[in-house]
Amino acid sequence: MDNYLPDELLKKLAGINGFNEAAFEQVHYHPQPITSVRFNIKKHEQFLHSSAITHPQFNLNEQVPWCAYGFYLNERPQFTFDPLLHAGAYYVQEASSMFLEQALNQSVDRTQSLKVLDLCAAPGGKSTLIHSLLSDDSFLVSNEVIKSRANILCENMTKWGGANVVVCNNDPKDFARLESYFDVIVMDAPCSGSGLFRRDPNAIKEWSPENVQLCSQRQQRIIADVLPALKAGGKLIYSTCSYSKEENEEVLDWMMEEFSVESLALSVDKSWGIVHSVSEKHAANGYRFYPDKVKGEGLFMAVLQKNDGTSTTRPSKKTNLTKPTKNDLAILHPWIREDAQVSFMKWKDDVLAFATVMENEMALLQQHLYLKQVGVNMGQLTSSELIPEHALATSRLLRADVNSISLNKEQALGYLRKADLSIDNENKKGWALVQYKEQALGWVKLLQNRINNYYPKEWRILK
Repeated sequence: MDNYLPDELLKKLAGINGFNEAAFEQVHYHPQPITSVRFNIKKHEQFLHSSAITHPQFNLNEQVPWCAYGFYLNERPQFTFDPLLHAGAYYVQEASSMFLEQALNQSVDRTQSLKVLDLCAAPGGKSTLIHSLLSDDSFLVSNEVIKSRANILCENMTKWGGANVVVCNNDPKDFARLESYFDVIVMDAPCSGSGLFRRDPNAIKEWSPENVQLCSQRQQRIIADVLPALKAGGKLIYSTCSYSKEENEEVLDWMMEEFSVESLALSVDKSWGIVHSVSEKHAANGYRFYPDKVKGEGLFMAVLQKNDGTSTTRPSKKTNLTKPTKNDLAILHPWIREDAQVSFMKWKDDVLAFATVMENEMALLQQHLYLKQVGVNMGQLTSSELIPEHALATSRLLRADVNSISLNKEQALGYLRKADLSIDNENKKGWALVQYKEQALGWVKLLQNRINNYYPKEWRILK
């Protein structure tokens, strides 16, 4: 057998609550592929039905029990060739990670206006889930420290379509400048990766006890750097894809010794197979996912409440952002829904639309963070028209009566390859939204003798 589980790991796990060595080895040496998706519950409500969720290519016969809109698939399709994925109608996410929904639902009042930070966000699974759960008068700061990974985060958040999201590319220590600012910080910490051994056997070769210790030290450093940004009463949701106590329960004990935090317990249905874990020193609550007990990969998650610091709202800084003129607004408004609660700012030649709740926060965020993406980039303004950006097409801001063209699957895949399109446009001219199964894919420009494809070149299907 090419990929044996490390003996050092198995010895360390012996005695930990819920660990069964024989069952653990069996599920790793004879893995059954598991595929799960989570649907975008805020986007294009006609895709969801009150009694059931349907998808033209998937057989959705089993729900992920801890996630309202998560489903297992019988087999893994070629997602690249499903236009609905590119439209942001759903996200392919590992099922155990969807437990974040329970952590949020049970620890915060989601009806309130919340400021949430997803600290280690790429490629976007947890950020898209968080966004789906937030009220429209809340907002999410989605951060990725690695510059190259921040680009895929921007792509996935654009496709998800929210105007109340900021994507940034910052080191965790940068957030200490925003003292007592966030109501919730989600930290899916960099870790040794043992929870992914079944899905990625190559990760076994990278694992070592020394790397576990290095990861534990890095996790503590990141927590110490970012915790000042959490307000009093705020919640830290901590998770890893590691089984090692050094990266999980022992990190919780360290936090409770070093900071004024308390552990929160979550209600977990016994039928889910999730193991409740308690740390040795301070009885902190953690939740372990073993692949022989749950239909998912290895995961650890815990929720802690910060008890010191301030919880008062800081005065908003005067913004120096450039606002659109009356003429600009006259051009913009025919593109967006009348009930859209958004503000606008001009950024170079583009116009950004973002949730009104964020307007008084933008100057502060700009002052302290490197912002890669703010709300929805509507496009470039000229003196007489808007040249629409792709983000406007996939957003929830667009008017329902915008000029649109429905594509079949073959045409949709051609569009996503950025190929030339041959479509009967009924003599229409100008900008048109192309759709597949009522889901927006992007823009085309209808001209006299041709159709220009404006799908982003860097996102096109290459296969």
